[in-house]
Amino acid sequence: MSVFHDTHEMREASTGSLVAVVVIMIASALAFTLMTGPFDKLLGPGAGALPAALHGMMAFLYLFVGTIGLYLGWRLMTGHIRAFADLQLLSVVAATFSFLAICFGNWLYIYYRAPIPDSPRSYFVKNIPAVHAVFFEFKEFGALFTLPLAVCAAFILWRYGLQVLERRWLRYSVAVMFGLAFFYLVVAFGLGAAVTKLKPA
Repeated sequence: MSVFHDTHEMREASTGSLVAVVVIMIASALAFTLMTGPFDKLLGPGAGALPAALHGMMAFLYLFVGTIGLYLGWRLMTGHIRAFADLQLLSVVAATFSFLAICFGNWLYIYYRAPIPDSPRSYFVKNIPAVHAVFFEFKEFGALFTLPLAVCAAFILWRYGLQVLERRWLRYSVAVMFGLAFFYLVVAFGLGAAVTKLKPA
């Protein structure tokens, strides 16, 4: 008998749970921004500190969620996952954090590429061009892969539900998506941290 039916935990997450998770995450992000954002000082020197903090926070939370997702993806691929509903919800959380990290990253990118001599991009192009070309440009585009991978994994898990467990190609597809998303996340996280240490926005 399949291991998928040996536990009472094998169930799908409800749509209500999905909506609640998304609403709570978006509300938390907005509330945090409203509480900490110096909206009267968003322009000028040092204005990149807020998007940098938010981008870093979302990336760190996504790294935490992505690590759990990698483990659950492995459990799914090997056919030993039990908390399928948790995997469904986690896939939405991962996709949401990926989206938020990219949004805040694009906001921060404005300050990185500022057309002034002291901007990080101007500094790297003049003094260490390899850092801009490899560390940042590769990191920037590599990080974008996390969103479609996370969204596709979440879509499959929610669209097919428990059918994923009975179809090997679906299990493997979701597991590979979690794995690739984690890979691009770790690469982007590491390179982003290095760039920040060399020249913060």
